[in-house]
Amino acid sequence: MTVTSKSILIIDDDQYLRELYQEILTEEGYHITTAGDGNEGLDKIKSKKFDLVLLDVMMPKLDGIGFLKEARKRNLEINAPKIILLTNLAHGPVLEEAQQYGAKDYLIKADLTPDQVVKKVKEYLQ
Repeated sequence: MTVTSKSILIIDDDQYLRELYQEILTEEGYHITTAGDGNEGLDKIKSKKFDLVLLDVMMPKLDGIGFLKEARKRNLEINAPKIILLTNLAHGPVLEEAQQYGAKDYLIKADLTPDQVVKKVKEYLQ
């Protein structure tokens, strides 16, 4: 395990994936916070700065695009400088809109193994 001071917020309504990502990234030494929807995620970034946010696109209550819009409206981007979308849809217009609101990149969840998630996170946090 590598010890790091990097902090990651995982926002995903899929409890299994949230817990899986939390476990594998904690093992790598990252400080992990989780949220089950966009509203909960906004509450978390109000009070804490994160080095990286892994943000699901499709969620009930407040989805990923809604989260991005609301974070910008509230000037919370400073607490989440790198936001990476987690999606199973490589849908161009949605991804373009997300980038307009601050998302830096996207990952296709169905294509990723746990090792690939760790590798991608390390790349984003370099």
